[in-house]
Amino acid sequence: MRVLIALWLILFSLGCDQQIKTEKKTQRKLSNIWIEDILLDSILSTRTIDVIDSNVYYGAQDGRIGAFLEDGRHVSDRYHLDSIYPSFRSSAFNGKSLFYLSIESPTLLYKIEKNQKLNAYTEANLVYKENHPKAFYDSMDFWDEKEGIAIGDPTDNCMSIIITRDGGETWTKLSCEVLPKIEEGEAAFAASDTNIAIVGDHTWVATGGKASRVLYSPNRGKTWDVFNTPIAQGKETTGIYSIDFYDAQHGFAIGGDYTKPDDSLANKIRTSNGGKTWKRVADGKSPGYRSCVQYIPGRKGRELVAVGFKGIDYSDDAGEHWTHLSDESFYTIRFLNDTIAYAAGKGRISKLTFRE
Repeated sequence: MRVLIALWLILFSLGCDQQIKTEKKTQRKLSNIWIEDILLDSILSTRTIDVIDSNVYYGAQDGRIGAFLEDGRHVSDRYHLDSIYPSFRSSAFNGKSLFYLSIESPTLLYKIEKNQKLNAYTEANLVYKENHPKAFYDSMDFWDEKEGIAIGDPTDNCMSIIITRDGGETWTKLSCEVLPKIEEGEAAFAASDTNIAIVGDHTWVATGGKASRVLYSPNRGKTWDVFNTPIAQGKETTGIYSIDFYDAQHGFAIGGDYTKPDDSLANKIRTSNGGKTWKRVADGKSPGYRSCVQYIPGRKGRELVAVGFKGIDYSDDAGEHWTHLSDESFYTIRFLNDTIAYAAGKGRISKLTFRE
């Protein structure tokens, strides 16, 4: 019996030692970033990008869309409806087609199919149009190939939400009867196309302005609830600018007031219960205002990157502490893997490589 106990203790010790070595191997702290510009265009202002099979697609103002393809080609186009050249600040990929959504009225939503000759998404069909004078759409995303959602500022007494159930061929605007009523001055920001976070069937929508809350649906937009947040609010320029969830419980939101970009009070919040409650983190500590935050994929919800026109910041402890990596200005960022991302901003789209 003593021999068996001794053997078990040895094996247990070896197992623990191996687990510690594995955990140490997976732990890291990024401290450097290599930025390679793939497009410099002084008139371009880009707030939405999609990374599809290592190809980078972007939408911008004046009806401009384009792509940097893995083989080195840059393809671009310019869409218009009569004399209207829409400003695209939202886009999404459903696994089959690419979608671009414009701000302002008339709202124009294009479904983009792959041009087989170019091997890129360039063939466009207009699938939704909204003429309401208050129409202003901020963000969009898809649950899967068939079902997707886009959100915008209120045209009535609720946020504007349109949903497709047929792969983007048709879109229906939800009635305010099924949505939470807005508070005075509540809207959203078309800053980085990251007002929506989706995990499985769960959906979170971040609002901002004089009131900044989180709308939540557990069932792909069929029913909705709303949760208050402790983020800075009360002015048209305050609130959540970006939200992301790592899994169905753990999420992070960032924003502040872009007119006071160095103010770091009440601009970073975190949840561990699916958005029901939020708490401030790194309060009064940098970074200040940022327009986009994203979890780094495959890092167990501990690593985050935030970008804005004041620079790039990184956290390796779920947002408790942050390291400023660069003063380079970007509006939005999307990750290809746990070390490479693409970011876009005023006059540029860049490849970012993160290093320890």
